[in-house]
Amino acid sequence: MHRTPGDRSYAPRREDSRGRRGLMRRGLMRRGRFLGRGRSARPDGARWSARRPRWRASFLTGAVAVVGLCAYPTVKYLDVLNDTGEPMSFSRALPDGAPSQVRASAAQPAVRMPSGPQAAFRTAATLGDGTKIGVTTLHGGKSGFTGKVWVWAPKEYYEERYRTSAFPVLIALPGGYGHPTNYWAATGHKLQQTVTDLTALGRSRPFLVVMPVLNPGKRYYDGSDIPGQPKMGTWLSDDVPDLVKANFRTFTSRDGWAFMGSSSGGFAALKQVLQHPDRFKAVIASGPDTRPDSPLWRGHRAEMRANDPELLAQRLAARPGAPDVHVQFQVGTEESGRANLERFVERYAKGPVHARLHVIEGGGHNARSYLRGMRDESLEAISRVLLGPTPTPTPAS
Repeated sequence: MHRTPGDRSYAPRREDSRGRRGLMRRGLMRRGRFLGRGRSARPDGARWSARRPRWRASFLTGAVAVVGLCAYPTVKYLDVLNDTGEPMSFSRALPDGAPSQVRASAAQPAVRMPSGPQAAFRTAATLGDGTKIGVTTLHGGKSGFTGKVWVWAPKEYYEERYRTSAFPVLIALPGGYGHPTNYWAATGHKLQQTVTDLTALGRSRPFLVVMPVLNPGKRYYDGSDIPGQPKMGTWLSDDVPDLVKANFRTFTSRDGWAFMGSSSGGFAALKQVLQHPDRFKAVIASGPDTRPDSPLWRGHRAEMRANDPELLAQRLAARPGAPDVHVQFQVGTEESGRANLERFVERYAKGPVHARLHVIEGGGHNARSYLRGMRDESLEAISRVLLGPTPTPTPAS
């Protein structure tokens, strides 16, 4: 299942079932019929041809003008023309926000201040509230893999009252290959807006949302260190969190760290939390498989079993004193896989492994359905078990 991309732009469309070749053939036939009628009906085809370019140019000019007028408010609203691609720093405040540099407070030992080195972020998008999604290229010091990582900080991160507070981290993994882009960084899916809206309602933590690439080279790595392949497991468990710790105020404990993912990203997110319960506490896994099945595991059975979420959950549940983890599954009623996730919950939700399934009515195997499930229940569910920012105490007057 997890090979079916979670982004609806990747999902097969019924209206495209005849393929690009068929669409091109139909288009050429229409064009041929039109030109044929023109040549047979107009013996003065030369004069028709001489006038046609001016008519077409006028039509195209008008169409471009209309599109431009319609698009301008959106472009202006997002401030895309002004700062996309420009250098940015999350240590800088919003225009009316907090100072750029803060120091740790002895009263908040759970806070890890940015350790550096500071990454070179560039603006990927600007949201309506002025917050930005930044993107940087990360050279993984432990995995050896180089890829892009997008990060969004909520507006609370810049507020004076939270200037010395840590913020929880949500690492968001896409479906499909998730390379060279991560579709959760696209503002059209409104993941960041969902966090903002639910935070305002008191139903979500104001997460730092971190969105790394996942499967380079159009191959599936199951979010793991498959022998002889890019170390995508270490990329997710070490390099990406190290980038966040170097540039943001984070919690020193696992109580401020979580994953989310859809489809192939849901599998990788689930596996990371079960494999590293000392580092991550919760996960939203949407439409995932629960067993590794990349063909790249061939000849590496022992390593594959070490990255099997079902075996990891079984061992964690049986381990005395193991840290608790919270698994929030999501599945739509219009996709397969529900029975497998129900079986996982029934079999492995024991002891420190807390697992439950949220069924999305009418939902399919796509990002839009999963985001709806997060709005309805799942984001609030993991927020209840994670730490949030703490306002800086004000001096007594």
